[in-house]
Order: sequence, then C-alpha cells, then structure tokens
Amino acid sequence: MADNFIHEIIEKDLESQKYGEKVYTRFPPEPNGYLHIGHAKSICLNFSTAAKYGGKCNLRYDDTNPVKEDVEYVDSIEEDVRWLGFQWDERLWASDYFDKMYEAAVELIKKGKAFVCDLTGDEIREYRGTLKEPGKESPYRNRSIEENLKLFEEMKAGKYKDGEKVLRAKIDMASPNINMRDPIIYRIAHATHHNTGDKWCIYPMYDFAHPIEDAIEGITHSICTLEFEDHRPLYDWVLREVGWWPQPPQQIEFARLNLTNTVMSKRYLKALVDEGAVDGWDDPRMPTIAGIRRRGYTPEAVRNFCEAIGVAKGNSTVDISLLEHCVRDDLKEKVESRNVIFDPIKVIITNYPEGESEICELENNAQVPEMGTRQVTFSRELWIDGADFMEVPVKKYFRMFPGNEVRFKGAYFITCNEVVKNEDGSIKELLCTYDPETKSGAGFEGRKVKGTIHFVDAKTAVPVKVRQFNYLMSENEAGEQVMNEETMREITCYAEPRVAEVEAGERFQFFRHGYFVADSKLHSKEEPVFNEIVGLKSSWK
Repeated sequence: MADNFIHEIIEKDLESQKYGEKVYTRFPPEPNGYLHIGHAKSICLNFSTAAKYGGKCNLRYDDTNPVKEDVEYVDSIEEDVRWLGFQWDERLWASDYFDKMYEAAVELIKKGKAFVCDLTGDEIREYRGTLKEPGKESPYRNRSIEENLKLFEEMKAGKYKDGEKVLRAKIDMASPNINMRDPIIYRIAHATHHNTGDKWCIYPMYDFAHPIEDAIEGITHSICTLEFEDHRPLYDWVLREVGWWPQPPQQIEFARLNLTNTVMSKRYLKALVDEGAVDGWDDPRMPTIAGIRRRGYTPEAVRNFCEAIGVAKGNSTVDISLLEHCVRDDLKEKVESRNVIFDPIKVIITNYPEGESEICELENNAQVPEMGTRQVTFSRELWIDGADFMEVPVKKYFRMFPGNEVRFKGAYFITCNEVVKNEDGSIKELLCTYDPETKSGAGFEGRKVKGTIHFVDAKTAVPVKVRQFNYLMSENEAGEQVMNEETMREITCYAEPRVAEVEAGERFQFFRHGYFVADSKLHSKEEPVFNEIVGLKSSWK
C-alpha cells in the first residue's frame, strides 16, 4: 500500500524497538459468509504491510460463534486470499485457543475482575444505561470469587441452559464508553462446533477472544476497521488485566471501504442469496470477491484500487467508477479485441460476388502491436451493430445512414443505398455497395471518410449470449440506497467464430463495446456465455 498513517506508526515502533524487528499482522475473518470488496481492502492492507516490513501475516478464523459458521465459507475465504495474490504464514483458528481463553477468564475471576451474572439479555441491556446516563450495577456483581469460580465451572460443565448465565468483566458501569460497562465475555451456547465438537458449551465473546488470540500469536499490530475504535479500551483492558503478555499487541483502526451503488453487509448479501434475488454468492452482480472474480475483474485491478484509495482515519464513500477505472486500466493492454455485434442489422453488399469471401487482417490490440493480428472473413452478407445505423441521422452522426459512405474496419469503404423493411416497419436489411479500390492494408491512399464501423461475416458468425449488468443498488431522491429492479439483461449477439472457441475465464475487448469474460459456470464452446466486465468508458452519471 502507499505510505499511510499505519505504516508511520509501525516505523516509529521499529525505531523505538517496541517489538524489536517484528511486524506481525493477521487477517481474522468470521467464516459466516463470503468476503466482499470491503474485505479486499483489509486483506491487501494486512498482507502487504507484513510483506513491506519483512514480517508475517496469519489467516485466523474468528470461529467463536458455532451457530453461524460453515466450511463452505472457509473454502471461499482461502480461495479469495490466494486469488488476490497473497499467502498466509499460518492458518489458525480462534478455537485453537479456547483452553487458554478459559484460563484467562478464570484469571480475571481470581483477580476480582469478572463475575457470573444471572440477568437476562434484556435486563443487561436495560441496566446498561444510555450515552447520557450511567448504567446500574448488576445485583450479582458482588458475588464472592469462590462463588464465581464455582458457577463458571458449572457453566462449563453444561449445568445451565443457553442464556441462563453469562460471565461479565467487572469494569465501570458509569464509563462514558458503553463497551466498558461490565461487558459480557462468555456466554452459554449448547451447539456443536465444527472444530471442537461438543467439548465446549460456553464460548468467548469476540471482544474478549480477539486480544487474546493476537497476544498468543505474537501479533504486533492488530489492524481493524473503524467500528472497533470504541472497543479498543476493552481490548487493552483484557490484555492488561489478564497480564500474561509483557509487550501486548496494539490495535489500530482504519476507515472501512464504502462504495457507491454497493451494499457492504454480509447479512444483506446473504438475504439476497437466500431469497433468490441473485444466482448465489458468486453472481457477477454481487460485490463479493467471488462475484467480482466471476465478473472478470483481475486481482491486479483490485490491488491497484486498494492502493489508489489509500488508508484513512475517517469514513468516506468511494465512487465505484474509480474501481471500474482500475479494472479498465489493467485490461487495456492485456486482452485481445474481438468483433461482436450487438442488436444486429443485416448488410447486403449488392456489388460483391455471390458465394465468394476474402480475408481481412485486424489488429488484436491497437495499443500493443506485439499482440499481432487475426484474420476475419468479408463476404456479400454481413452483420453490423444496430447502434451504427440511423435512418434519419442526428447532427454529427458519422456512421452509416442512407447515402453515406463509411469504412468497414479492416475491409472497404461501403455506401448505404437502400433500407429494406419488414411488414411491421422494422429494418430487414440494408442494401449497400463497396468500392473494391479501398481495401485496408493494400496501400490505399485517397478520399477520407469520417466513420469506421466493425462487422462480422454472416456466413461464419456464431451466436453468443452476452450478459450485461446494472448496479445492485442506486440512490433514491432521499439519498437512500435502494435495490434496483433491473440488474441484468441477456442478449444474443453475433461474433467472429473464434469467440466461441475460448475457454471459461478468458477475457476480451468486444470492439467498441467493453471488456467481457467467458462465464466460469455457464460458458461452453457449444453455448458461449459472456459477462460484461466493464464498459470502455465510464458510464457513470
């Protein structure tokens, strides 16, 4: 990442030898859903920071809530991290440390810093107070150390039902920071855990588990998003009061990524999947890393985007057009061009010999001559884009209209002479003539035309399904994010034949339309399916 305030903190710590030469970070996802583009920023920041300072970065699963977690999410998280170009030093689980966390909780009880509470969840919330009023102490707050140790042991042994008792830190019910008002650090959950089975029926809360995990692993800089800023005093309190680590890690917060037209809530994204509003977590419209991978975004583009937005202390919203710019910028010199015709109109070259065809040479990438050329055929019947013809042209329209001459890219000058229509008034075909003296690449020098359009040979063209996407969200008049009703359209286009021969995942520029990728799930050589990655220019309004 570019220089940022986090790196400045790290460099001061290196200078003072706070942690010696060590810079250890971690990426700690909860395996309860697929990661999204917001997580990509955190992945890039944690892994690249460790790399910059010759340190290490662990992948650690925050699996303290057995009810919501699934191995499907674990697999997807690892695929996402690897796809972005990173490799963790160790793969670890919060549940690896359950024994140590239990010991730490017992330590707090022995020091008079934690107590077993019988209040219900609703009562605890009621006792907590408000931002303006202090909370009330629990009637169970002054239980003896002996009674707390006995009750906590009974909680562990499974004597009580879910919600019947909790273990709370004993801090300060009048603290201006609500997180410090005797927070719950353990709750009862009779649920089988994917890693520890039925060994435990009590589980640590995230705010208690996280600092301990970091300390056990020797993490030096625990980098997390801004919503944890108010939790930092509790993070520090846990490490200080447990007291086992002479040089505890420090938590540093940065602004999370917010993108226009994008929802960044795992809960909301899961609802879209569960309700069938999208075709799974990897639907190309989804802002999940799996979704943007299937959409055809490149890991380089995502990393460049994370670099470009930098690391800030305050929340803000980034325009999605910047992400699209990074994708476009990364693809422009990487992919070859292909002719694909949208909203096709048939063109008949009336003075071209029937039954004959010829080869035209087209460049694969105008910006990268080293990518070479390819051959397409030209014959009497061709397809052109619907957008490249107007029966009654508007001002400064230089493409095809009756009486106008244009260049067919890689081929000849063509003049439109007549529009043939169907009974319903729609265009059946355009009758045109070509000038055989004007072939591209034959050293032709002469008159100029203002318009150049592309084509495919009707005899050899293959139909391909193209899927174009709209943003999932848009802003209404009140400035609120609302779900768009129309988010995808599927159209059949005509393509030069080699487009049907590609493998899933191959990317191309469809000439004058944008960048497209052969869909990883639906594409086959028998039935080609392409997803629009991004347009050639920003369509941002």
